[in-house]
Amino acid sequence: MATWWQSGAIYQVYPRSFQDSDGDGIGDLKGIEARLDHLVALGVDALWISPIFPSPMADFGYDVADYCDVDPRFGTLGDFDELLAAAHARGLKVLLDFVPNHSSSAHPWFRESRASRDNPKRDWYIWRDPAPDGGPPNNWISDFGGSAWEWDAVTGQYYYHAFLKEQPDLNWRNPALRAAMMDVLRFWFDRGVDGFRIDVLWHMVKHAQFPDNPPNPAYRPEMGGMHAVLQLHSTDQPEVHAIAAEMRRIADGYDGDRVLIGEIYLPVERLMHYYGREAPEVHLPFNFQLIEATWDARHLAALIDEYERALPPGGWPNWVLGNHDRPRIASRVGERQARVAAMLLLTLRGTPTIYYGDEIGLADVAIPRDRVQDPRELREPGLGLGRDPVRTPMPWNDSEHAGFTSGEPWLPLGPDWSTRNVAAQGGDEASMLALYRRLLHLRRKHAALAVGDFRLIEAEGDVLAFERRNGDERIVVALNLGAEPQPFALPEGDVLASTRGGTPKSGVLRGDEGVVFLARPA
Repeated sequence: MATWWQSGAIYQVYPRSFQDSDGDGIGDLKGIEARLDHLVALGVDALWISPIFPSPMADFGYDVADYCDVDPRFGTLGDFDELLAAAHARGLKVLLDFVPNHSSSAHPWFRESRASRDNPKRDWYIWRDPAPDGGPPNNWISDFGGSAWEWDAVTGQYYYHAFLKEQPDLNWRNPALRAAMMDVLRFWFDRGVDGFRIDVLWHMVKHAQFPDNPPNPAYRPEMGGMHAVLQLHSTDQPEVHAIAAEMRRIADGYDGDRVLIGEIYLPVERLMHYYGREAPEVHLPFNFQLIEATWDARHLAALIDEYERALPPGGWPNWVLGNHDRPRIASRVGERQARVAAMLLLTLRGTPTIYYGDEIGLADVAIPRDRVQDPRELREPGLGLGRDPVRTPMPWNDSEHAGFTSGEPWLPLGPDWSTRNVAAQGGDEASMLALYRRLLHLRRKHAALAVGDFRLIEAEGDVLAFERRNGDERIVVALNLGAEPQPFALPEGDVLASTRGGTPKSGVLRGDEGVVFLARPA
């Protein structure tokens, strides 16, 4: 029998931008609790909340200063317990973001570590002597640009940071650090959390000898400085798999089918290793291919087929269209194709994750120069790497500040918020929100869509088609990824959903049309 995380759908909440309850312009836990009924009506099964831990917010919560508490901007541990209870009462699971690769430089552990070379926590972080010329120990580059090494004049060594200098990397080769971080998982599991999304899992272990990374022969400056070298030695080291397996053993020790989802940006063949070869690792290594793929039917068909074939025995697939780091799907493919993309996400075999706001078709928001918040954009301006455009407040209605806050929102709303909001779309059967609700309802009603087998159907041109089957139930999904009509022979049966509404023409998919079709038994 399928677990909840196999048959269900996950919804990512970016807490700063979901709902503000106290008027400071920043979303919070009480705000999330106030909007749980939206998630129930939408039809998702779990919410994943991006980091809520105490943080100086150099990288908006991904610089953690205390792994076992809640930042006052978001509320208190008591507020979290109330949110968890309210979610569980509605049948919703709650996942947290675990950030194990690095802490904040304000974390007490790092303050001790940099106090002296002989401090007991010195080895909890990664310290190295300078190169012979006095410079950084090697050529590793921060994902935010520039050297990944920061000089510490007090102790005369460099410390390593894969991201900002305010985010020193933890040393997972140290047994005491490893044990302390595993206790963090237990702390939240004991509190009743249903699982974790594990941030940059593939970054967690580095080559023990710290050799230079090889240059990237395909590098172009517009790619951003991090791509100047290939992260051969600074990521995806063999030792990380034992750590992931230990995390899995901890999760499996709790009842209720707790789940671990790994953030891993790697090619498919390497991604599969994180399901576990010698022992089970994460339940779902995040599959980001739809975020990065060319929006072309033949390309997507090959990509889906390759992924399905690569899955190890027992490995459950998963799909995602967007997140807090990447451009929104509506901006990438346009509003009409964003509807087709929603149908693809929610009918493929595997667990879908929905990014907040995608269910109403939010697009990237242009951020005025004086409102930029993201350190990625501030460090490498003009390259289009900033993430603020995809983190803007959720528009709930047409009241002031879109019902998100009674104060000034921390980021500006999109220009169409007064018409593109949850309340406006809630009563419109042709809206994006209605489409998402319909598709999620179909996943719950039809086992073929939730857990059924998958088979690509041969198609040509802009059409991507596949079959989902469970027992005698057979559902055909046909998607036109182009703006012009395309021939496609649908089987005899009933239309369950269309991205364009109405009844599809016989033998033809309209431009930008996706159809879910329940085939009659042969």
